[in-house]
Amino acid sequence: MYYPEEVVEEVRARNDIVDVISSYVGLKRAGSNYTCCCPFHNEKTPSFSVSRQKQMFYCFGCHEGGNVISFIMKYEHFTFPEALKSLADRVGYVLPDVEPSEEEKKRANRKQQLRDVNTAAAAYYHYLLTKTERGKTGYKYYREKRGFTDETIGKFGLGFADIYADDLHKYLKKKGFSDEVMRDAGLVSFDERRGAHDRFWNRVMVPILDQNGKCVAFGGRVMGDAKPKYINTIDTELFDKSHTLFGLYLARRSRRRGVILCEGYMDVITQHQAGFDNAVASLGTALTPGHASLIKRFTKEVYLAYDSDAAGTTAARKAIQTLRTAGLSQRVIDLSPHKDPDEFLSAEGAEAYEARIRDAVPGRLFLIRVTARQFRQDDPEEKAAMIRETARQIAEIEDPAERASYCETVAREYALDEQLLRQEVTRIGMAGNSSPPVEVRSSGAPASGRSEGEQPDRTEAHLLTWMVNKPVLFEKLKPYVSEADFTGRVKEVADQLFVQYRETGNVNPAAILSRYEESEDQREIAGILSSEFPFETDREAVEKTLTELIRKLKLREVDRKLRAGEGNAFQLAKEKKDIQKIVIHL
Repeated sequence: MYYPEEVVEEVRARNDIVDVISSYVGLKRAGSNYTCCCPFHNEKTPSFSVSRQKQMFYCFGCHEGGNVISFIMKYEHFTFPEALKSLADRVGYVLPDVEPSEEEKKRANRKQQLRDVNTAAAAYYHYLLTKTERGKTGYKYYREKRGFTDETIGKFGLGFADIYADDLHKYLKKKGFSDEVMRDAGLVSFDERRGAHDRFWNRVMVPILDQNGKCVAFGGRVMGDAKPKYINTIDTELFDKSHTLFGLYLARRSRRRGVILCEGYMDVITQHQAGFDNAVASLGTALTPGHASLIKRFTKEVYLAYDSDAAGTTAARKAIQTLRTAGLSQRVIDLSPHKDPDEFLSAEGAEAYEARIRDAVPGRLFLIRVTARQFRQDDPEEKAAMIRETARQIAEIEDPAERASYCETVAREYALDEQLLRQEVTRIGMAGNSSPPVEVRSSGAPASGRSEGEQPDRTEAHLLTWMVNKPVLFEKLKPYVSEADFTGRVKEVADQLFVQYRETGNVNPAAILSRYEESEDQREIAGILSSEFPFETDREAVEKTLTELIRKLKLREVDRKLRAGEGNAFQLAKEKKDIQKIVIHL
């Protein structure tokens, strides 16, 4: 679907990149920019930078970069038209009617076929469970082992995959679906030895719906002791487990406060049946930034109901950090002495569970308590170490009142000297040790897996970034620099920036990014324009650095001509001396 450049630019300009990205992740101001841990790769030290001035984002760790449209495409797994439509809807801008391309029609038809085959499979699994003798094993499991009512079985569309390994394939074949569609939906596999065989057989089945209520995948629990006990659909064009939460379609309509996040779909179904219809779960993976952004669309409050064993505690610790980075509040429900919500509700009932939700502790206090359990309270050295580690966690709190409240609570709970704890928190905070320092990287550094020679020229990229940061330099450096002084991909960007400045007196790097459809191109262009320099230093240092950059840029071309034997050697030598005399004054 092709939209005119002016329409794309209008949508991009109306969506401030800081406002959009902060609706997905928690941004913190860092100088003139905003930063956070990158939502596109795992990291502990924030290296993801967002510039309101440039309307660009760039990660100095994984080198992902672009403008607000490419962020939505990457984060939501949208096509360009889907991302543009999402951003247009966000600001109430009506896109003009355009005819979709043949490729877009083909892609849309493909996705609809995958939805249709999943819907047909879900209906067949449910029919086997509820209407046939073959499904009685699964029905008995759900009714007797899990305690699910017929109403719950119907509400979640629960089903059963027969003991025959090609049963679904035969059914879908009769319905007119192709082998290719079945395979690409993750329902049927094919190999030379076994031929067509269902991914799910002899399992109770749970349809997985997206946030719009469309069946995109399945989870299956084996009948008996075979391994693995649980399997999910593999990632497909419709299903990405890192961006899908089981139960979200129902939970988003709940009138209960926040969402209850747990570890498995059986726990979700049990809680919904007990009246806690705001429960959701990730699917065979730890909580991801993608999951957090989904939750953030509907609520800011998350209650964690993870298993109470060591593995569950570890998962809760990671989830708390992910939710905190996304700007979501986190509270942890104490399920002890029971392992999980299913076991708790079976033993103590909904009223007791409601009380545990009311008593859920803030995520930070949960982490402090987990930390404290690692130290012996009767050992002076270990207790001192505990105080230091606890103080480090409290020092991360930015709000003074909240920080003071944590000092008071922790000191009372662990019989600590509150004044001593406050002093330690202050010492750590003043020393800047509450969180790891942000590593400053140059955008000219080679991306992972790429050699130095493949990178844009560092001198050119650095100089161009300075000019973008301070557009007045286009005028100030006019006697010394033009687009002709740049080469390769940097020149491609420079050509557009110099035209922008001549026509408007300013530059718009985000508009340049909109012209590139390939994500690799956008990453490279964003990298060229995303080096950050200490521009607020004294003028003398700035002038000296600019002088060195321009001399280096000019001398490189003269040296190339001398090596190649181009031009008059005497004239080039004179030109070289003249370049050495260049001194930039701002």
